[in-house]
Parts: sequence; structure tokens; C-alpha cells
Amino acid sequence: MQFQQLQYFVAVAETRHFTRAADLVHVAQPSLSQQIKALERELGADLFLRARGNITLTDAGEALLPLARRILADADTARHEVLELVQLRSGRIRLGATPSLCTGLLPDVLRAFHDRYPGIRLLIEEGGSHDLVRELARGALDLALVVLPLPTPSPALTTVELLREDLVVVSSPEAPVPGRGRTVRISDLEGERLVMFRHGYDLRELTVAACRAEGFEPDFAVEGGEMDAVLGFVRAGLGVAVVPRMVATKSGRGLRVIPLARPGLHRTIALAHRSDVAPPRAARELQRMLLER
Repeated sequence: MQFQQLQYFVAVAETRHFTRAADLVHVAQPSLSQQIKALERELGADLFLRARGNITLTDAGEALLPLARRILADADTARHEVLELVQLRSGRIRLGATPSLCTGLLPDVLRAFHDRYPGIRLLIEEGGSHDLVRELARGALDLALVVLPLPTPSPALTTVELLREDLVVVSSPEAPVPGRGRTVRISDLEGERLVMFRHGYDLRELTVAACRAEGFEPDFAVEGGEMDAVLGFVRAGLGVAVVPRMVATKSGRGLRVIPLARPGLHRTIALAHRSDVAPPRAARELQRMLLER
């Protein structure tokens, strides 16, 4: 049974005339008649009682008509929904990002994307790069913003560098300024009480590695928080923290922001997706907006 045959059958049933039905579906009348006969052979029953000037449905035709209409309607609905997706009127994006990027980079970009494509649902998952890479690999995310280099090399992922971001030191305005000038060296953090992120957080690993490279172990006043908690503890005067400049700029109220002396600390942010599966159309559009921001 072919979809086209059902279209022809419904047209004849509604017009009760083979020639008018052929005009309705834009096909030659002999071709339409041949397809109706082929459908009847397929079903093993006549669908129409044919008399000159009087075409009526048989019992088999009466039984088939509502089913054929439903099939054609479902096909039209499917075509419409796919078109909506292609034209970015509906759908979803599953985006993973580190908490600091959710605070700093994403709000403005997602607002612009939502204004342009209000029918697209945005599903955001926060996590460290290690967790996001795992979620990408198992197909739970369409795109992820991760910190390079990846915690473990993954040939199954494609990454595109997005930005290189400076890190800064934040402290309470009432606390003594770390170091002696307008900038802070990593060595100046020796003896300072640090507010430290939880294990698995990219910024924790980067800061601890930088301190050890200067020959000392960092001293934690508080550890285990996410970005908002770390900034709140710093505002309360519990210690200092190393955070991305973008986050410090957006969340800097109640904080003293001090640049790191050259060469400073940086992190590279990249967009990642599975190499073997192309991201959905909506995700590719968000990727384009992130790269062009």
C-alpha cells in the first residue's frame, strides 16, 4: 500500500468522480484509475461501486476511508513538525557548561538566542569538564562548553576554541590586599587563606597546580563550593579566590578585583560535540552565535 494510493482513494471518495479527483490531485485520470485498481488488488477488495455517473463506496471503502484520512493527516502533521524544526520554530538544545560560564558567558548569548528563536527550549546542565565530556560521549548533550585541555583525550569529540580568558583574584574590599601592588603574583597567595571550589572543578585544579608550581601548597579557608557560594564566602571576608575575569566583572559588586601579574593565569574555553553525530539544526545555530559573539 502506497501513500500516493491513499491520497487518490480519498480524493475519489470525496468527489465521487474519477476525473474530478484526478484534477484535485494533479494527475492524469488513467494514472489515478490504475493506482486505485492496484490498491484494490493489494487489499483484495473493491473499494468503489462503479456505475456511469454514480460512484459509491463499498463496505470495504467505507472501512478504509477514516483510516486513510487519519494516515494522511498524520503524515501532514509529521511534515509540519519537521518543517518547524528545520525553520527553528520548535525543538530543544541540551547544552552543558561549567558553572563559571553559566554565570559569565552564557546569559547574554542565551538571551539573544531566545529572542531570535523563542520556540526552542534550552536545557542547561552545569558540571566540570570531565563530567560534561562523559555526558557528550553518551549522547546526553548536544553541545558543551569545556575547558581545554580536556581532562582525558577524547578522539570521539570535536572541539572548537571559543575564547582565552584571564583569571583574576577577588577579595573582600575590607580585607588586606594580597601582594604589594596593583597586581598579584601567584607567589603572593602563599600564606593567604583561599576559598576553594569543590573537587572536579576546573578552576580548583588550575589554581592548585599554579601554587604548586611556585613551590607551596595552598591554604584553604573554605572548600567545596560552586561559583556563587565561593563569591559569597569571599564577600563575607573568609578568604580570597581565583576566578575568571568575566565572572568577576559580572558579579563584582561587593568584591575587590585584582589582576594577576604577568604571565598570569588563563584558561581556554572550547565548544565540544560528538564527532560521529552532527548537532541538531538549533544547536548548530547556537554554536554559530557563540562563535560570532
